[in-house]
Amino acid sequence: MTIKIDKKIVGFKVLTKEDQQPAAKKEEVLDVVSMHENVLRPEMLFGSTYKIKTPQSEHALYITVNDMILNMGTEHEERRPYEVFINSKNMEHFQWVLALTRVISAVFRKGGDITFMVEELKAVFDPKGGYFKKGGTYMPSLVAEIGHAIEQHMKQIGMLKDLEMDAHQKQFLAEKRKEFEARHGEKADESDNFPKQAQLCVKCQTKALVLLDGCMTCLNCGDSKCS
Repeated sequence: MTIKIDKKIVGFKVLTKEDQQPAAKKEEVLDVVSMHENVLRPEMLFGSTYKIKTPQSEHALYITVNDMILNMGTEHEERRPYEVFINSKNMEHFQWVLALTRVISAVFRKGGDITFMVEELKAVFDPKGGYFKKGGTYMPSLVAEIGHAIEQHMKQIGMLKDLEMDAHQKQFLAEKRKEFEARHGEKADESDNFPKQAQLCVKCQTKALVLLDGCMTCLNCGDSKCS
């Protein structure tokens, strides 16, 4: 086939077989591994242990979450929980605690968005009543506190983001706390981070709700009935 050139030639290039067959030249595709139930357990996992001490028992619970590193050494590297163990000298709850760890571990290995489980655990209420942790945070049940521990772990490995208050909000709450203490002539002792007469905040479940300028204001999360 003859091609007529109507324009001035300003350069040229000799075509190779690779140029003539671009379809044969493919980019290498990285096989990104995501968590799923068929992922094999590696010989070594990275664990973190969280201590839970409730006023309902003299013995503490120790929650250990083991993680595996997916796509190690690549830009797609991520740390995901693989299994959980709960240990305690208190054998009263052994049966349901063991069942709970197996269910949670199965959800971990299933993959996908597993963060929903945190809210499900935190929403469990004990019909006998909950308890307050040191600092005034209300826990509706032991299961809920286990959920809080797993939530803390997910924040540590980057699965959940901790919605922290900005510097302006922190300064505002610090000023409000000083104002309250000056008016009532009291300060929080070492065992409690907030005034003794503070009420429970329904938003953050912390006993930090006080009356300021005719408005109930939480000294922990900043929630106010007047805003």
